[in-house]
Amino acid sequence: MESEIFDYFRASNMISKKAIHIPPFIVMDVMEKAAEMERKGENIIHLEVGEPDFDTPACVKEAAIKALRDGKTHYTHSLGLIELREAICEHYFEKYNVKISPDQVLVTSGSSPAMLLLFSALLNPGDEIILPNPSYSCYSKLIEFVDGKPVWVGVSEEDGFQYLPEKIVEKITKRTKGIIFNSPSNPTGNILSAERMREIAGLGPLIISDEIYHGLVYKDREHTILEFTDMAFVFNGFSKLYAMTGWRLGYTIVPDEFIRPLQKIHQNFFISANAFVQWAGIAALKETKEEVAKMKEIYNERRKFMISRLREIGFGITVEPTGAFYVLANAGKFSGDSYRLAFDILENAKVGVTPGIDFGSNGEGYIRFSYANSLENISEAMDRIADYLEI
Repeated sequence: MESEIFDYFRASNMISKKAIHIPPFIVMDVMEKAAEMERKGENIIHLEVGEPDFDTPACVKEAAIKALRDGKTHYTHSLGLIELREAICEHYFEKYNVKISPDQVLVTSGSSPAMLLLFSALLNPGDEIILPNPSYSCYSKLIEFVDGKPVWVGVSEEDGFQYLPEKIVEKITKRTKGIIFNSPSNPTGNILSAERMREIAGLGPLIISDEIYHGLVYKDREHTILEFTDMAFVFNGFSKLYAMTGWRLGYTIVPDEFIRPLQKIHQNFFISANAFVQWAGIAALKETKEEVAKMKEIYNERRKFMISRLREIGFGITVEPTGAFYVLANAGKFSGDSYRLAFDILENAKVGVTPGIDFGSNGEGYIRFSYANSLENISEAMDRIADYLEI
């Protein structure tokens, strides 16, 4: 009956074409299927989702509790608390030696709303954003949802999944509004060098830098795009580095002329981010240095272990990832259909993993593994996958 009702609404144009045609976020499909299996008593190890397994640092929770007790439960300024925006500016100056104004910062309920706001303010129908293939699944969907056009630049395992400026140049047209990258990268875990970022920054279009995995780097160091150009947009947030996924707190840093348009959209669609969560964000920026360092140390131990075990099993890893908490491994030895392989691994090995096709056509043939889980669980997951694949 429900199917018939849905068919009726679709046939009568009651549901928008955008809602009907937007592709699923496959990693969420995997996670939700895993949850169904768990409700039936199955023991599932989660290596699919990019969510820290650590608890949020105590000082952050205490700051939120204090804010609630102090009555910090009302709307804030639509750009966000000035105290939080100032703390973000201090963070970028201390870490990268770049100066930004609190008036360039817009605080949002997670970085995804920041992306929606920015693409809404930046793109007219048919305007283009250049992005790497593979890359974070939701970029292209957000761009298309506001009637923009994603333009893909292939990155390959042979090049260490590096975004090559000469290939980007080939894709630039009169409709190009921006070039997006994510360093450290989801799904590849790779990092762009300062030299490459500088070169991309000089290509002409606006640069959009997703810096959500900054701080989770195990070799060399990451750079903000603001070191190389002022005509750039930054996405960042608290979910990954501070183990605050459920708190939904992010922000964007933009050139002066864009802040008012973004603010107006935010006022109308979201009003403001949660007040007490913003106070927690201040504590995260100022009081969690030791906790973050410990989490990073543990992530690195897991990273090394997972890479070693995946290679033993037969997955291909040409260049070791050195950032975020992902390994994008070549599964060509086992299957050319990453979607089917991921769900087979879930059904048979009871391990959640993400198919590479979720990140673009160049992700096909790969599986993304997250090491945001305990070393014990990762070890067990590797054993289960090896048994399933008969290694």
